[in-house]
Amino acid sequence: LQGAFSYINEFIKIFKAVSIGSLLIVAFTFLFRGGFAFRDFSYSRGVFALDFIISLVIFSAFHLGLRRLQTLVRAKDINLIPTLIVGTNAEAEQTIRELQERTDLGYRVVGVIESELRITNYELQEKTAEILEIQNPKSKIQNPTVPIVGTLDDLPDVIRELAIQEVIITDSRVPSEKLFEAMIQIGREQKVEFRLAPSMFNFLPQKTSVEQIGVLPMVRLFREPLSDAERFTKRAFDILISAVLLVLLSPVWIVISILIKLDSRGSVLFKQERVGMDGRKFLCYKFRTMKTDADEELHREAYRKNIEGSREANAGDEEKPVFGKVKNDPRVTHFGRFLRRTSLDELPQFLNVLIGDMSIVGARPPIPYEVKDYDLKHRKRLDMKPGITGLWQVSGRNRLTFEEMVQIDLYYIENWSLWLDLKIILLTLPAILRGDGAR
Repeated sequence: LQGAFSYINEFIKIFKAVSIGSLLIVAFTFLFRGGFAFRDFSYSRGVFALDFIISLVIFSAFHLGLRRLQTLVRAKDINLIPTLIVGTNAEAEQTIRELQERTDLGYRVVGVIESELRITNYELQEKTAEILEIQNPKSKIQNPTVPIVGTLDDLPDVIRELAIQEVIITDSRVPSEKLFEAMIQIGREQKVEFRLAPSMFNFLPQKTSVEQIGVLPMVRLFREPLSDAERFTKRAFDILISAVLLVLLSPVWIVISILIKLDSRGSVLFKQERVGMDGRKFLCYKFRTMKTDADEELHREAYRKNIEGSREANAGDEEKPVFGKVKNDPRVTHFGRFLRRTSLDELPQFLNVLIGDMSIVGARPPIPYEVKDYDLKHRKRLDMKPGITGLWQVSGRNRLTFEEMVQIDLYYIENWSLWLDLKIILLTLPAILRGDGAR
């Protein structure tokens, strides 16, 4: 019971397993009836359906209880994996912060290895007494610090002395020969797992394959995030969901339109140019939430500072920064605040989905002046259609910094599946009801 888990993932796995088991029981029953002398042997079809339902409930309850017990045990620092971080860069801090805050992941960071290649004995003595401080005001850890326990040359000895079970390398400057040496010396002997957590943008995509060219093994990287079949599936899903919701929510549209007109002068819909897949521009539709003479410069400046990495650009307070938004924005109408808080202002985007400019699930659609400040790593977000909701929304939404949002978007692009889309949609409604980041 180690590693992260998701209740939705667990249920999907249980559903698949129970479905396969039930189908095997049905197949065996009919085979038994047809292949042997017991021709009169039969079960009511309702028995099979009842068996499926009971099995699904029992196994789900068992796994839920088991995972709940696992969470309680890990909260008491039991069953945690002793973990060593190699690197003292920003990625190391991010990794440590995540593992310390998320005890349910099952890791305990016991030390950090200094990744500098040239270091004197005097500097080493100083550094071994240092700690890598993790600055996070929301951290649940009483003392969120981790000691630096040595250098790369000390890696095998540190693994033995601290009984390390996992090593996470966060610094891309670490020489490969040093890692191989440690893996050969101690990896199998101690049954130590080695993981790479390089810079968030200097990574191999998930969709890779190893091919042999002569005697040379080559890693093939897939430029297209989705195959033709996956793209067709996602598009069919988008058309079906958007068409159904546009029909079902048409009365809500009428009511909102009337209230917008009563609240302030101007059109019902707000049209804004956004950037879609491969940099193509399109008109994004929303219900108008601002006054017609609103100045766009405040919004532009907030985005510019965010992309540059300024925490001050988060217009919320220190505890809950809001990406690209102005706190107590005077341009927003009274009814507009309600629409934003409930995300009802985004309902017209289902028209964009039906047209084909957007998807139900995807990255947040950027504004052209925002894209002008992108560097190469940010432009990877444009490899898929933007979405109404996304992994960024259910992971903290506007509380995220720009870099964190980009990282989440790239994870979604690299790991897309229809199941992932369904999970995000299921998690979106609770996020909206909580008002996560919507101001």
